[in-house]
Amino acid sequence: MTVVTRFAPSPTGFLHIGGARTALFNWLYARHHGGACRLRIEDTDRKRSTQEAVDAILDGLSWLGLDHDGEIVYQSARAEAHAAAAHRLLEAGRAYRCYCTPEELTAMREAARAEGRTLLYDGRWRDRDPVEAPAGIEPVIRFRAPRDGQTAIEDGVQGTVTVANDQLDDMVLLRADGTPTYMLSVVVDDHDMGVTHAIRGDDHLTNAFRQTQLFLALGWEPPAYAHIPLLHGADGAKLSKRHGALGVDAYRDMGFLPEALLNYLLRLGWSHGDDEIISMAQAVEWFDLAAVGRGAARFDMDKLTALNAHYIREADNDRLATLMLPGLEAVLGATLDETAMTRLRAALDSLKPRAKTIKELFENARFYVSPRPIAMTEKAAGLLTPEAGRLLARLRERLQATEPWDEAALEEAVRSLAEAESVKLGQIAQPLRAALSGSTASPGIFEVAAILGREETLGRIDDALSR
Repeated sequence: MTVVTRFAPSPTGFLHIGGARTALFNWLYARHHGGACRLRIEDTDRKRSTQEAVDAILDGLSWLGLDHDGEIVYQSARAEAHAAAAHRLLEAGRAYRCYCTPEELTAMREAARAEGRTLLYDGRWRDRDPVEAPAGIEPVIRFRAPRDGQTAIEDGVQGTVTVANDQLDDMVLLRADGTPTYMLSVVVDDHDMGVTHAIRGDDHLTNAFRQTQLFLALGWEPPAYAHIPLLHGADGAKLSKRHGALGVDAYRDMGFLPEALLNYLLRLGWSHGDDEIISMAQAVEWFDLAAVGRGAARFDMDKLTALNAHYIREADNDRLATLMLPGLEAVLGATLDETAMTRLRAALDSLKPRAKTIKELFENARFYVSPRPIAMTEKAAGLLTPEAGRLLARLRERLQATEPWDEAALEEAVRSLAEAESVKLGQIAQPLRAALSGSTASPGIFEVAAILGREETLGRIDDALSR
């Protein structure tokens, strides 16, 4: 049997973090078993489904590198196939027409809730002759659900789960206007797409019983189900925006790398010994459902951020520079030329250990590529006293003739001046840091000057002196 999984989001919002983990688990399970991972957009809710949300889902999956096999299936385009299945059940006596009025249905729901019953529909048209149908009522088609015994699911995560059939009412398959319901659509699509394993959040576990009954009534083999516990916040409460329940695009905008987010999502509810840093190649090799826990995993933004810092330290400088470029150009309001990009790449080795996100990285790198005169903090400007100006002017003379232009030679030039002037090294190095970085904190100032180059360094000293 070839394994076929599917990720089936509803395009009523962006690809949220829980959905991304579901997509990842489906993708990994398929890749681990040499199978296929399909993508289905469940857009039957036409009022709430938007093209913007579809685009955001596709963009989020693409950014994460979670590709899909075959064409995307849009559920709304398959209404005829869904309706045909309902009519098959109707002809076989496994479904029936229900002529209840809206008022009757409301009364049934209120009565069931008042009595504490699970069943919301009492089955009054289940065995009734359609000739008794009231005039002017378009019927729905309901599934004739089994009332005796129980329905059991061998769940890949939850184990054996059962429900008594008398706890499930006769669900609607086709609405009065002929449109199919979610339950029917999912079953028909899973069958027609050849889905062998349905891996999804455990909020769908109750749906699995109804869907299993539908599969069997249609003479089809249900997929193997695996229901993953939902994510909670670090405090154990249901995951919300305050915990980090955001769209995947928000994490990209905050400066997270896709490999860091994937690694973190992988470890939310799945484990492989004590391994924390896991590449996607390793994940494909190791992933299986047996290691998925039954308890809710806790999403912790601090842990994700720490993991992201690790991946930034390991990332290629050219790639990081490319990722930083849009943010830098937006902040500076200018296009960076190749000279600025060369400086940026050269600076990254010392900047990477200081940053946890791409956003932090480009903020820390900003002074390297800022046009002259660079902005200066109030604290840095306070270092440029008349005495500091005198020392910087003397230093400029020495730097003009310094050869070669590298860290060692630059450090020697500053140290020799400090000795000649009988001042501490910091009395020159700190004003120099302010002049070159606009701040009182930066990477090593000799490294900064070496990266900036002679012309830019002297120009920034001139700017500082003109203050």
